[in-house]
Amino acid sequence: MVFWLASAIGLASAYLFGSVPTGYLAGKLLRGIDIREHGSRSTGATNVLRVLGKWPALVVLLVDVFKGAAAIAFARWFFGQVFTLPSGTPPSALDPRSWMDWGVCVAGLAALLGHALSIWLNFTGGKSAATGLGVLLALSWPVGLGAAIAFAIALAVSRIVSLGSILAALTAIVLVCGLEQPLPYRLLVIAGGIYVIVRHRANIQRLLAGTEPRFGQFSPEPRTEA
Repeated sequence: MVFWLASAIGLASAYLFGSVPTGYLAGKLLRGIDIREHGSRSTGATNVLRVLGKWPALVVLLVDVFKGAAAIAFARWFFGQVFTLPSGTPPSALDPRSWMDWGVCVAGLAALLGHALSIWLNFTGGKSAATGLGVLLALSWPVGLGAAIAFAIALAVSRIVSLGSILAALTAIVLVCGLEQPLPYRLLVIAGGIYVIVRHRANIQRLLAGTEPRFGQFSPEPRTEA
């Protein structure tokens, strides 16, 4: 009973890490505005750049990445502490090491959901690209670094943020399948990558139509960005 209760607490904590509405808080703290009512109406770093400027946008981006990494770091520490308790070990049918890998990965997914469905914003939010990058870097830095490089190259060439996020997610899926990684890590990256891409479905439609705005341009989409 203690094991399952502690596991639920760990996953809820990871969700709360991801749910911190960084872009929304930046708008409130710096200008007293709801950033969802300005620009592209997004809480992401791209819209923060449009509305608040480059330095607030950089801070929002870094904090969103940190949220994902912190959720993974906390999950590893928390589950490690739980396993030291007499009644905190997994059921005999579950290998502790295997459960740790699965628990950490589910915590990463909880952080992604927290960013996209923040409890503080009535279960709305961003597209989880930046938070997903943080999860990747903490989970497997080679995969995270590869995804970050893919994003940077795509953005430099196309100046389209959404395209960079989609290609980064695809790169992460390819790398995690090609490198030696535990099965839970692979499944998380595949699921998380697909989730990020699905969250960009409206952007994909505009990319196909040739109407997706480039970096710094106004987006007509009244929804959230990564």
